[in-house]
Amino acid sequence: MPLVLTPEQQAVIEAGPNGRVFLSGPPGSGKSTVGVEHLRRLLSAGVSGDSILVLTPQRTLQDPYLEPIRSPARAAGGEVATATIGGLARRMCDLFWPLLAESAGFGDPARRPLFLTLETAQYYMAHLVRPLLDEGYFESVTIDRNRLYAQIIDNLNKSAAVGFPYTEIGARLDAAWVGEPGQRRIYRDAQDCATRFRRFCLEHNLLDFSLQLEAFWTYLWPEPLVHDYLLSSCQHLIYDNVEEDIPRAHDLVRAWLPQLDSALLIFDEGGGHRRFLGADVETGFALRDLCEAHLSFSGSFVMSESVAGLATSLGATLAATRGPELAGSRWHVADSPAARQNEQIGFELIKHHFYPELLDDVAATIRSLIMPADPSQRALSPDEIVVLAPYLSDALRFALTSRLEAAGVPWRSHRPSRSLREEPASLALITLAVLAHPHWNVRPSKYDVTYALMMALGMDLVRAQLLAEIVYRAKEITLAPFDGIKADTQERLTFVFGSRYSTLRDWILAYRESSALPLDHFLRRLFGEVLSQPGFGFRRDLDAARVTGSLVESVRKFRLAMEPAFVDLDHPNFDIGREYVAVLQEGVLAAQYLESWRQGAGEAVLVTPAYSFLMMNRLATVQIWLDPGSSGWYQRLDQPLTHTEVLRREWPSGRQWTFADEEQANHETMARLIIGLLHRCREKVYLGITELGESGFEERGQLLYSFQGILSDQQRSRG
Repeated sequence: MPLVLTPEQQAVIEAGPNGRVFLSGPPGSGKSTVGVEHLRRLLSAGVSGDSILVLTPQRTLQDPYLEPIRSPARAAGGEVATATIGGLARRMCDLFWPLLAESAGFGDPARRPLFLTLETAQYYMAHLVRPLLDEGYFESVTIDRNRLYAQIIDNLNKSAAVGFPYTEIGARLDAAWVGEPGQRRIYRDAQDCATRFRRFCLEHNLLDFSLQLEAFWTYLWPEPLVHDYLLSSCQHLIYDNVEEDIPRAHDLVRAWLPQLDSALLIFDEGGGHRRFLGADVETGFALRDLCEAHLSFSGSFVMSESVAGLATSLGATLAATRGPELAGSRWHVADSPAARQNEQIGFELIKHHFYPELLDDVAATIRSLIMPADPSQRALSPDEIVVLAPYLSDALRFALTSRLEAAGVPWRSHRPSRSLREEPASLALITLAVLAHPHWNVRPSKYDVTYALMMALGMDLVRAQLLAEIVYRAKEITLAPFDGIKADTQERLTFVFGSRYSTLRDWILAYRESSALPLDHFLRRLFGEVLSQPGFGFRRDLDAARVTGSLVESVRKFRLAMEPAFVDLDHPNFDIGREYVAVLQEGVLAAQYLESWRQGAGEAVLVTPAYSFLMMNRLATVQIWLDPGSSGWYQRLDQPLTHTEVLRREWPSGRQWTFADEEQANHETMARLIIGLLHRCREKVYLGITELGESGFEERGQLLYSFQGILSDQQRSRG
């Protein structure tokens, strides 16, 4: 079916391949569609693909552009480049390493560099910081070690993204602090750890994200050879989601724009959801001044009139309580007379006294949307529904998804900041890996073996615990045969599960007698040859399959990063697989795995934190918001070693961060979040309210008060 474009979309596309255009508008107004069609038009007009660059702040945002790039109908020619600023910096550092190595101060310029992922960067950070913790560093900080390592790395990333020396991190944080003097010691410790890590990376030719970006900007971009290479390889730029990128990316595009043949810059009004990762709306919007044409779309192809009415009402409520600053930001709420006059403002309450009752009703509501009792009502596909919460705890995830399973509703979850060690499927795989590698001398607990058998064999917990009690020998790290179990116990466990257990045990024994594989290869074989086979627990579990893919990719990247390095590799008992297991048990965060961010072809209800959904940049017909009374919808997470706002480019040097600043930032964050969600909702929002929240206490947050204001206005208008 041919794509139908509006006149304003058609005008942008037909403007021709020359000139620089800045296109802005709210989410869902058709801007990315114009970007894709502009790319298609460039290719059909004979522009060589290798002269076009599609730049986005996140790789998954490039997905719409891959269809015309990979289309078999496109004319022959060079390949269109797709990149993020981090990916571009890495490519240049790799390609022009001889120009960079000596001038940047790397310890062995003749040896190729090693590029670190988030996980491997945390591994080396832990290698350096762990001894310092024993010496008294961060004594007053009560957070998990993996979060501590991540915040130090985040400080380095922010310094590179914003463009100030990493040696100023501690001083900037200290100058803005107004609380207890003891916190200043923490900032000094964080600065010292960041400095040690940077020295270690330079000494061992390791490049984390911050060093890649800094090395590119400081040493490569000023080089005429590099400058000319980039300009010659890109004459046409499509830069989507400008508002979600970092200041250094905007600086690069600012220097680039005057020398390009054409550029299309696409800016979401009301965006900036990646602010905690360094996104800067203002430096992105400033690129508008370098473009000859400034175009703006209005309206929405996504929101129904009722949802638009809700966005209008909430936007007015939030602006009224926030003050004039909100209107001055890059802010947009779709508005229309029909939306304002619509009595059915696009949300519905699901209200109960206790939280379990609410979850029961949520599961029943989802089932009724997918399988309506009324034949005249349109049945939604499961992937048209998303369940959102400010935070998605393990308890909430389990309580909700178990109800969805009981209702026969397929689901998947997405929690990008969650450590792989917290995923049940990952724990099961690692436990089975430990049992298959007794030379690691790691003895899993009986609880871990119980859960691994339950996940792997598709058993219930009671039978899995009974089986583990009988067959697991912790001292020898072995599993006893099923045939050796008493007959009455075999019948209790059932021979169906006994057969699956024997298949798994025989596979592990056969592997033990063969040559050991790299851990990622082992996990691939285990999943493909056993766990994904008919009857086994991973066969129909989409979430377990997703976690398996992330774990395999994580292990592979860790192995590739460790094999060329020499940290502890000379130790006689060093084993990369065992080292990975130790790091995972310490809680290393998962890096960004693309498949978990993509919608995919599987039909399943998505359960995810609200911010993660926004960063996925996908749409939903129905959104279900849980815990509207929670402070998590607006309150900034406590990060004792870093500060998102203070490390921003526009923060005045030496200015203190006050309570008023905190309140202002929280309110604007909530406003962006709520309006961003509504612009990605087609038909309706369900608001799940309980008198007692998930923790058992009464919650009355700002979001709930905003909805109460809308209900009061409705009642007054009807009265």
